[in-house]
Order: sequence, then C-alpha cells, then structure tokens
Amino acid sequence: MTEAATTSPWDAASEHLLRELAPQVLGVVARRFRDFSSAEDAVQEALLAAFRQWPAEGVPENPRAWLIHVASRRMTDSVRSETARRQREAALTTEEEPAIEPAEMETEMDPEDTLVLLFMCCHPALSTSSAIALTLRAVGGLTTAEIANAFLVPEATMAQRISRAKQSIKSSKVAFRLPAPPERLMRLPAVLHVLYLIFSEGYASSIGAQLQRLDLAREAIRLTRSARALLPDDAEIAGLLALMLLTDARRAARTGPHEELIPLDKQNRSSWDRVEIAEGTELLTLALSKGAVGLYQLQAAIAAVHDEAARAEDTDWPQILALYELLLRVAPSPMVTLNHAIAVAMVHGPERGLERLKALDTDERMAGHYRLDAVRGHLFEMLGDFERAARHYRAAAARTTSLPEQNYLMTQAARIEETC
Repeated sequence: MTEAATTSPWDAASEHLLRELAPQVLGVVARRFRDFSSAEDAVQEALLAAFRQWPAEGVPENPRAWLIHVASRRMTDSVRSETARRQREAALTTEEEPAIEPAEMETEMDPEDTLVLLFMCCHPALSTSSAIALTLRAVGGLTTAEIANAFLVPEATMAQRISRAKQSIKSSKVAFRLPAPPERLMRLPAVLHVLYLIFSEGYASSIGAQLQRLDLAREAIRLTRSARALLPDDAEIAGLLALMLLTDARRAARTGPHEELIPLDKQNRSSWDRVEIAEGTELLTLALSKGAVGLYQLQAAIAAVHDEAARAEDTDWPQILALYELLLRVAPSPMVTLNHAIAVAMVHGPERGLERLKALDTDERMAGHYRLDAVRGHLFEMLGDFERAARHYRAAAARTTSLPEQNYLMTQAARIEETC
C-alpha cells in the first residue's frame, strides 16, 4: 500500500478532513462488502488508525484511499474470521485477486456514494426517527450525544435506537444502490430531515468549544444540491437548499474576533454573503411558484425576511409572525412554538410572548431545555424585569453543552446584574 505522506503537521484541519471523509469511505466499503453494520465498524477502526498514525507519519497523499484500504482490510479480516459467514467469505474469495491498492480502490468509487448511503439509511423498514438517527451517525458524523440533543432525548435512549436501526438494516439485506424513483419519494421526508439536522449542527454546534462546524454545514449543502439534481422538480428540496443558503449567508457575522457568539440583531450585515442570499432567494421563489407550501419553504421564507432587512430594526416582524403561524399549522413542533413566541413578543410585546411560552412547560421534550430559559431571559429583559432575566440566562447557561453559547449567556446575565 502506498503511504507517501505529506510533511504538514497534524492539526484541527486534519481532524475536519477525517470527519468529511468518513461518510464517503463508509459508502465505498458498504457498497463493496454489502454489510452496512460491519462496514461502519471497519471505518471507525480505520479512523482510529489514522488518529494514531497520521500525527506521527503525516497525512497520506491520498487520505481517502488510505482509509478505504484500511477499512477494507478490516472487513476482509472480519469475514475470514467468522465461521458463520463462510458462504460470504467464499463469494468474496472465489477469485484470487491481488490486494487492492489505494489508487485502485479510488477508481471504483462512485462520487455519489454518500447520497446512496443517505437513502439507504432512510429505509422504510425503519421508523422515521430511527432512520434519521442512524443517518446522522453514518452520514453526518455526529456523535450519539449530538443526535440525542437534536431529538431532545437522553443519550442512552439514542444509543439504543441507533443500535436497533443498524441491526434492522443488516437484517433487511438492503442493496447498496439508489432506490427506484417511487421509493425515493417515500424516503425523501426522512432524507430531508437528516440533511436539515446535519446543517443545523454545522451552523450551531450543540456540543463543545466550536460555535460552528463548517465541514458539516458544507456537506449538508453539497448533499442537498445532489438530492436536488436527482429530483429537480421537488419544491421541498429547493426550499431546504434555499433555507440552508439564506442561513449560511450570515455565518461570517455570527462570531467576533475571539470566536464569541454574536446574535442576529447585533451582526454586521454588510458581511453577510450576498451571493448566497441571491441564490437562496431565487430558489425560494422557484419553490413557492410550484403551489404547495411545505415546512422548509416556510422556514426559508422566514430566513429571507431576516436577510432582506438592512438593519435589525427594519425586520418585518409582522410578516415573520404570520409565517410562523402558518408553520405551526403545517409542521407543529416545540421549537416552532418557541420561535413563534419570540415573533409574538416582537409584534405584540414581551408579556404576550411569555404567555405563549407557558405551553412548553408541560412538553417533556422542552422541559429543562436551555433554549426555553434563554428565550425567557430575553423576553424578561425586554420587559425590564432584569432580576428574572439574569436568573433565566444563568439557568440556560448551566444547561447548554455548547461552550460559546454558555459564555454568551453568562455574559448576558453578568451585564444585566451590573445594571441592577
């Protein structure tokens, strides 16, 4: 195996590279060996080998081929060691093939293996929640804790869900290929939800010291573009891509010189990406022209209203409120209710917004969630009740697992307490 290495040092960029390559490598190995669960284990072992070897030896000239080679070797060793799989072993070793070199492995790679993997994980044999969780793990590269945060469930519950989903995929013997057009449409809602969650985690990381994870956001946008190329007439795919672009356009303005969080109303809007805003607006217009209005089109429309405002005080909050009220009817969820309450407060005053938040106190998914306290803190601050505002900001800071958000919330609390 060719392992010519570069002399570049191991750094955060190398870790991002591994995260970006993981789903691509999994797609190749799963297609070659037709065993998703074992392929995922083999890819994880290859990633661990890279973490051990690359810092000392340097990143290989072809890191993806290196990972594919190592994972494939792990798969071959596993097949040969399991007596119960002798039939598969015989099928794999019928011909005396030479060892596959990284360069050769690269030539057999389908550039859309990751998209195939995405549709495969969203198999109808799985429940929607299980399919989404599995795909976030395999394609998005999210940790179990990050996925649990997205679903508002305990980490242990999510670990069991992912394990069962992997076993179901294994038992179903689903072929590694894009499903036929009718089946694609069946799986599409779960696929779009996965892409939305991957982008969301990339735009606002729920765990750790980074506010944003550009690798995840970019991969979500790339895969959504691929899905749109596959189904160019689907309005919801266009709506989702529009939402991503209209949101991602603000990325450069979301952090300060020390990577601190800057909220939407304090951002320097001149640094927003006008090219992305223009593309997103065009996609949204096209999607809305198709008639039916769905979840992602409505969210994209809300993002577009924010992006159209030259200043925070120019934001058309009545229009945003109307869009959230429609969104509550089309796709109700705790987060939609939370954001609707903010829009109510901006149009009708903080008291009305706080009243709307009471509906979430009995929702198990939101009980104790940091965003509920963070919004309450903001609305109490608008109301002039600084003592309660600071208390809720501190409660939110104690509950979030994102260090930048925690620092922001603690700063808000300290700022308010200084004025009391």
